[in-house]
Amino acid sequence: MFSSFAFKIFQESINTYHIKDDVYQEFTNPYPKDKVEHLLYRKNWIDTVQWHYEDIIRDPEINPVDALELKRKIDASNQDRTDLVEYIDGYFLDKHKNVEVKADATINTESPAWAIDRLSILALKIYHMQEEVDRTDASADHIEKCSKKLSVLLDQKKDLSSAIDQLLEDIEAGKKYMKVYKQMKMYNDDELNPVLRGQKG
Repeated sequence: MFSSFAFKIFQESINTYHIKDDVYQEFTNPYPKDKVEHLLYRKNWIDTVQWHYEDIIRDPEINPVDALELKRKIDASNQDRTDLVEYIDGYFLDKHKNVEVKADATINTESPAWAIDRLSILALKIYHMQEEVDRTDASADHIEKCSKKLSVLLDQKKDLSSAIDQLLEDIEAGKKYMKVYKQMKMYNDDELNPVLRGQKG
């Protein structure tokens, strides 16, 4: 199943990141560029780095200049994340381009890649909640609460994985069809963001 395949790659990315656990470490993709594994690994690496950006920027003692620089990095990361989702959807569009779509086929509320995006974030939540469960310096109450949260996350993983695989099966069978709506983010565009537009010239 594709969800299981993707989740293993997400886990590989997360585990590799945490060897150094440094947002500024060099990124190396172990998969060939022409493989979907390459996109999945890169997608999760972006999510993992951004997860830790979000931790850092919440430091109440952070220098305002450093915080602004970090906010710019988060903005760029969000754009990269969106681009990767569209590339992954492009992979599915190409893979299923010859499928005969049934007359009564319906479109899903979200594309396969946006559901996989949620699975990537869920992999990070599970990893870090497991870290909390495994802490030896936390109270028993903390461990118990985190164990219950971890159980919910694992249940969510099961449900989301099933939904992703069902969606892909329906697309392959022509029961569902998909479109890719390019994300028309306005705040990064100096023609669409009035603040940036005002700075031109």
